[in-house]
Amino acid sequence: MKTSLPLILTLTASTALAEVPQVVTDIAPIHGLAAKVMDGLGAPDLLVPPASSPHDFALRPSQARALQSADLVIWTGEGLTPWLERTLDSLSDAEILELNALDDTRLLGWRALEDFAEDHDDHGHDDHDDHDHDDHDDHGHDDHDDHGHDDHDDHDHDDHDEEGEDHAGHDHGHDHGTEDPHTWLDPDNARLWTDIIAARLVELDPDNAETYLANAGAAKSTIDATVQEVATRLAPHHDTPFLVFHDAYQYFETRFGLNAAGSVSDSDAAAPGPSRIRDLKNRIADEGIVCLFAEPQFESGLIDTLAEGADARIAVIDPLGTELTPGADFYPALLMSMADAFATCFDGN
Repeated sequence: MKTSLPLILTLTASTALAEVPQVVTDIAPIHGLAAKVMDGLGAPDLLVPPASSPHDFALRPSQARALQSADLVIWTGEGLTPWLERTLDSLSDAEILELNALDDTRLLGWRALEDFAEDHDDHGHDDHDDHDHDDHDDHGHDDHDDHGHDDHDDHDHDDHDEEGEDHAGHDHGHDHGTEDPHTWLDPDNARLWTDIIAARLVELDPDNAETYLANAGAAKSTIDATVQEVATRLAPHHDTPFLVFHDAYQYFETRFGLNAAGSVSDSDAAAPGPSRIRDLKNRIADEGIVCLFAEPQFESGLIDTLAEGADARIAVIDPLGTELTPGADFYPALLMSMADAFATCFDGN
């Protein structure tokens, strides 16, 4: 029996597609980086929709099945999605890439409310202006243990007070709780991860190595251009004080020199106590807070309460990109959307 040429081409295309690794990611910013590296070959699956909080999320059956069939799972780490770790530990075939456990991922410690009172110039927002991004381009991924839970055990977190220690960990047998997990908001981390994601995909799918590496190079160039645009957009606002709903933004703040005066909740979005609310109300009055930022993933009632009787404006800022379309262009769009949200509120528009 003769086989038609269109059928042969279809079978060939299906075979090639099947060879592309099945990739699963935890949150939309990481999904965007992986989608860019895989652009033209396939697309990763996304577990946590941008409108949901990653700190507390329940997998649907279809998502659990996607994890079971994955070749590569890329997640931020248990400090952000502690509920995911047990599921990943049960996977036998998938390679697990925990981004916050990589040696070169930049990690910052939890902040207590008084930490915001430090001179924000000390955060060194110009630290990265002359950063040699090529340092990460040939990153040796082979020396990273996929789970890497002990990579940061020697970090000194003694300078954090008891409030930070109260959140020192979801009890999963690992010491990640003293580190702020919102690491994707530092674009230098995103550049590093782009290279490592590409390297892992090359290992799994060497036939498409050229595409993965070219896509990674294009992704980093786009991130660099976006960083320059964001820096220009925010340059007039280095000294403008503001409050955020939860302490998710310090990687962005230190990178671009913003002057956060406090957060309603800590990094894990735990409910604040009465003393913290009183302290924040005093800061709003004493420090001339210009903007109070709510988030679409959380109720805004506390922000509304803090704004009562104050001159501060209320705006929404979103570290997960709820209004953005997941995909290859997501990450630079996220950086710009955050810059626009900050600047628009600061300018009073």
